[in-house]
Amino acid sequence: MIRAIVADDHPIVRSGIVALLQAADDIDVVGQVADGAAAVSLALAERPDVVLMDLRMPVLDGDAATAEILAAAPDVRVLILTTYESDDQILAAIEAGATGYLLKAAPESEILAGVRATARGETALAPSAAAALVRRTVGTKPTGPSLTPRELEVLRLVAQGNSNPAIGRVLFLSETTVKTHLGHVFEKLGVNDRTRAVTRAMELGLLP
Repeated sequence: MIRAIVADDHPIVRSGIVALLQAADDIDVVGQVADGAAAVSLALAERPDVVLMDLRMPVLDGDAATAEILAAAPDVRVLILTTYESDDQILAAIEAGATGYLLKAAPESEILAGVRATARGETALAPSAAAALVRRTVGTKPTGPSLTPRELEVLRLVAQGNSNPAIGRVLFLSETTVKTHLGHVFEKLGVNDRTRAVTRAMELGLLP
């Protein structure tokens, strides 16, 4: 049995969602609330499998409520169910940790399937939400600090497993100069060791 909470500030809409869920044999609505702060409190008290969360609500918006719930109870899953579908709203909800994002105008069967998928930990996305994520993935590239050509040369040799003396021989630099370049790399990347410097540079697309 999937235990669910419904958070929506419109009484008629909320009642309709609750009725839809209760009519399913495998879903039990254990609570309903009208604002985001109440959603956080109820979710932490009940620890449901799924919270169906509207985005625009009094006291606390749905994305902020989602972030608070998941910070305190990461085992609870949140399915955004809303009328809003702008890229910014979709991405804010997903970045807050929501497992799924569906529109209230979706067919009842799709909403029920989304609740079940979310309870299993699977992503349930409306086409508009999926398209927004694709646009974000295609339209952005990793950004990060700018390393000088010499710093990149040193870091590439570190990635290949070379010691500081070996790097100095390859680049005709003193070991002290190699250490200085590495110190600058560590500072720019916000790391404290060679391994993390290499992995962070890969994450940022600075190294292949």
